[in-house]
Amino acid sequence: MAKKNYLLDTSVYLTDANSIFEFGNNDIFIPLKVLEEIDKHKKRQDSAGTNARRIIRTLDGLRKSGDLQRGVRLGKGKGLVKVMSYSCLAESIFPPDLDVKIPDHVILATAKAVQQEYPNRKIIVVSRDINMRVICDSIGMIAEDYVTEKAAESSDQIYNGFIEHLVDDQVIDRFYDGEEILIEEDETEQSWYPNQFIMMVSNANEKKTALARFISHHVPLKKIMHDRLPDWNISARNKEQAFAVDLLMNPDIKIISLIGRAGSGKTLCAIAAGMQQTIGHGENPYSRLIVSRPVQPLGKDIGFLPGSMHEKMLPWLMPIQDNLQYLLGDKNALQMYVEKGKIEIEALTYIRGRSIANAYVIIDEAQNLTKHEIKTIITRIGDGTKIVLTGDIEQIDNIYVNETSNGLAHAIESFKQYPIAGHVTFKKGERSELATLASKVL
Repeated sequence: MAKKNYLLDTSVYLTDANSIFEFGNNDIFIPLKVLEEIDKHKKRQDSAGTNARRIIRTLDGLRKSGDLQRGVRLGKGKGLVKVMSYSCLAESIFPPDLDVKIPDHVILATAKAVQQEYPNRKIIVVSRDINMRVICDSIGMIAEDYVTEKAAESSDQIYNGFIEHLVDDQVIDRFYDGEEILIEEDETEQSWYPNQFIMMVSNANEKKTALARFISHHVPLKKIMHDRLPDWNISARNKEQAFAVDLLMNPDIKIISLIGRAGSGKTLCAIAAGMQQTIGHGENPYSRLIVSRPVQPLGKDIGFLPGSMHEKMLPWLMPIQDNLQYLLGDKNALQMYVEKGKIEIEALTYIRGRSIANAYVIIDEAQNLTKHEIKTIITRIGDGTKIVLTGDIEQIDNIYVNETSNGLAHAIESFKQYPIAGHVTFKKGERSELATLASKVL
């Protein structure tokens, strides 16, 4: 295969600091303008800032083993990495209607110059920026998105935690009578995962069904044990909510992911189950409920905001507060439980370094997190803690991730094969008739 030249723009390095090692034996070119832009991001307290600092340290290490201007080998079987500057040629290379003072155009000028210097090699610009890729097409350059971090080929292929399974009519009767029902490995070519929910459908009458939870081919199907949260007068309105409550109330399942559109009830179910097990009647397995969400799409630090941590987080916690008020009937409920130490409001920015034990943790809007951020959060989880990730992969505000590369999607796909994990994709909106209709027609 012919060797290629790749030029990665700033967005790629801020997404994945190890990206320069992902292109085999091909050479990587880094414009000086990209290094300048990376430097502007290094003080950020989010994943982009972390990646900026990591790539700077990586390049500094490579610099010690060679001359970056001439090229330094990235490793055995890898190509060279070169730091280049051709910004002075931008005016002569680009069409006159492209402003050469714009950083993206300076970066593309470097790519254009590399193309001229190596006419026998294909030069490919890799960028997460859609507009950058469009401009490349307009000036006759090849552009690609950085897709190494995909959890699945498409959002439709992300694990949904549910499967329908045709069975003989009497199997459903036997299941309801309490008989142990096994799913044999040779019965189906479908992939089965621990804690996957199943709807058995009679092959004689499609309206005759039974809901169960699959553990393994050697363990009988489990009935749905929980579909109500009596302390808060919450009952599942559809099968997905019933699945979610069953997982949320199961002490053996340590990580749960819930995805669905706004109004599907995923956050309400998570909070209600968390409150049931922290401040509910009877024995509470968790000492506190910890709620966190990305502060805002671009992940900027909230330290500059006035007030306490709770006061700083309030603007982003209104959905949480709305759910608490709905459950408790008291608009001051959140503050009350915060003061008692039963509910903690934690900024994701500061969760690194903590060890969270004996807690029920909810990470809302997790679709706006990167794979690295999700990993950082989950690795903070100590003994006796359950973590719930909620979000909508169709509503992503973080420019560095998409439907298939976000941290929530990665968590779903990475944990689906483990017995301590469970997932539910909510299909139906339950907020109101109007909200459900709006999600379909708008």
